[in-house]
Amino acid sequence: MTPSPHLSSISQIRPHIVGPDRPFPSTLCARAFKSRDAATGTMDPMRFDTKIAIAVRHDLETWQKLNVVAFLASGIAGGVESVLGKPYEDASANRYLEMFRQPVLVYSGDADALTQMHQKVLARELPTALYTEELFGTGHDDDNRAVVRAATAGELNLVGLAVYGPRNAIDKVCKGLKLHP
Repeated sequence: MTPSPHLSSISQIRPHIVGPDRPFPSTLCARAFKSRDAATGTMDPMRFDTKIAIAVRHDLETWQKLNVVAFLASGIAGGVESVLGKPYEDASANRYLEMFRQPVLVYSGDADALTQMHQKVLARELPTALYTEELFGTGHDDDNRAVVRAATAGELNLVGLAVYGPRNAIDKVCKGLKLHP
């Protein structure tokens, strides 16, 4: 694997993502370029070469689903370089935070579907955020990490996953899940 030209800047800006003890996954800097339409050669406005997908367990309460999606989206935003666009500004010169440069697809499935997705994202080494059921009962970030660290990958009681990567890889890891209604 050829190192990315962005390796040094990412490790300086976000050392928790890339460092001597964390190999650099090539998917981490996959660009969110729009694809060209094969027939016309023009840029397809809604077809990106990469995808952001979030899957939530379908049996959660509505407030839990919203909470899980929000936390998982923050994991992708904070952990994957170049997924955010530029800040917004209205005509009154009020500034607003940047958001993802591309759509986020939200899927739902049962616990088994999330477990299968988890196995696939681990096998493909895709940048992934997770949310386990135990996180609903913790009080702060340190407790969250301790709860996750206490379980092996096969023991995680997943209620949500977020993943970023090449479009075809994301399609494969999300196979069997349904778009959230």
